[in-house]
Amino acid sequence: MKSHSEGINRLNVYPVPDGDTGTNMSRTLDAVVAELASVGDDMGAVCGAISHGSLMGARGNSGVILSQILRGLSSTLATTSGGVPAETVAAAMKAASIASYEAVLKPIEGTILTVVRETADAAVAASATGATLETMLRTARDAGRDALARTPDLLPVLKDAGVVDAGGAGFLLLMDAALHIVAGDALPEPEVVSGPSAAQLDAAAHRVADGGVDVSELRFEVMFFLDLDDSRAGEFKTAWGTIGDSIVVVGGEGLYNCHIHTNDIGAAIEAPIALGGRPRQIRVTDLFEEMAEEHAARESELGATPSKLPTSLPAVTCAVVAVASGDGIAELFGQLGVHGVVTGGQTLNPSTAELLAAVEHMNARQVIILPNNKNIIPVAQQVDSLTTKDVRVVPTCSMPEALASLVSYDPEASAESNARNMAAAAASVSTGEVTQAVRDTNSDAGPITTGDWIGIVRGDGIVAVSGGVVATSTQLLDHLIDDSSELLTIVTGTEAIASNTDAITEWVTANRPQMMVEVHRGGQPLYPYLFGVE
Repeated sequence: MKSHSEGINRLNVYPVPDGDTGTNMSRTLDAVVAELASVGDDMGAVCGAISHGSLMGARGNSGVILSQILRGLSSTLATTSGGVPAETVAAAMKAASIASYEAVLKPIEGTILTVVRETADAAVAASATGATLETMLRTARDAGRDALARTPDLLPVLKDAGVVDAGGAGFLLLMDAALHIVAGDALPEPEVVSGPSAAQLDAAAHRVADGGVDVSELRFEVMFFLDLDDSRAGEFKTAWGTIGDSIVVVGGEGLYNCHIHTNDIGAAIEAPIALGGRPRQIRVTDLFEEMAEEHAARESELGATPSKLPTSLPAVTCAVVAVASGDGIAELFGQLGVHGVVTGGQTLNPSTAELLAAVEHMNARQVIILPNNKNIIPVAQQVDSLTTKDVRVVPTCSMPEALASLVSYDPEASAESNARNMAAAAASVSTGEVTQAVRDTNSDAGPITTGDWIGIVRGDGIVAVSGGVVATSTQLLDHLIDDSSELLTIVTGTEAIASNTDAITEWVTANRPQMMVEVHRGGQPLYPYLFGVE
């Protein structure tokens, strides 16, 4: 799948450029492979790993649907042992098709759903005639190929763009892989796919969907894992149906992987909370920016100038400018809806002029600034008097505070409302950081020698000192986490190494079992670990 990702990406047009279909499906399968590495040959364990790995690793609309297909297959095959007969595999494929349709709030024909259904139906029909496993798989794959070729006839947006469905093309690679294993067929080589032109992409993106919804107006892709009682899952899907499209919810037994395109990030997150659910590992992608990048790439290939593309960001009521000290943090901010990132942080404070330039570039009359360092706050507070825009500063002193505040950000709310809600969210986080001492000194935690690792907690100063980064980190966390704490966010810097991060998370699991831990690559210098506790 990975070698075919780029070609599948080039096919993707519906409903809007939704990440990269091939990349998302490939990353979903990467998670499955990683999960399989820890199990043996037992069919039940293998199927359990496929089911869990695909649920937890699913990315994007296509990845979430793929995960449900894999879970449907696994649920049927889990109880088998030894050789698996054709009729059992066919039944598993049918279960996968049914599961994929059930996961989508508004199933649309001409997509991967159609390709999977017609493939499964052909498999069931072939197995009923007594066909061998190989013959059944070939018959099913041929039916899938026919279904894929007909997707433009079922979905006008594909015909406009001159392509077949990207997700369906990705699914057929699984059928090719099955025949490679069963019959020794060579795996297909990646094809050079040109995909639609920039003009075709634009026309396809602005087609009005059934129900009169212009899907090109849905700006944000929101994804998260959700802890929710199974009895409320139907209500949750219905609630989401009122605020967006491309809704896919997969999972069960209290844990779901959820995907939506919407203009209301806040409502998307609040909907399950109102039903007693708990969203976590929230990811937000700005689809408008993806579309602009895709337009630029297509026009560049054709030798066109990028002057036709918007020179400014899409309009919102209230934009966010944030200071970031690492490329990973900048990427996280972008996923959570930040429109402008200014490089800066400890020892690298941006000027008022840099912050002002970012504010003026925003396509919004109201702007929130997240300074993310106490030394940058007074600089940021000067910007409002230098512009005609309404600028509010949420006084964040750390990157974890900023990440927490962005969960409450609503691009269509006022700056005043956003500033109030985001400040409250930031204030609910206790933060700490680990860095290395540059001189000998004393502290409340004991004497410090140059080169020691020190743990600093906002409001409490230095609370941990040792010669090792793991020891200092765990001492800091022991100080920071109390019985009411539930979520620990770890942002890793350039000096963080995987073994140390694993040791820290293992300490948390052993000593604070109630804590949920999220690890994000921040890429910030000087501070290998930033911690946020909620």
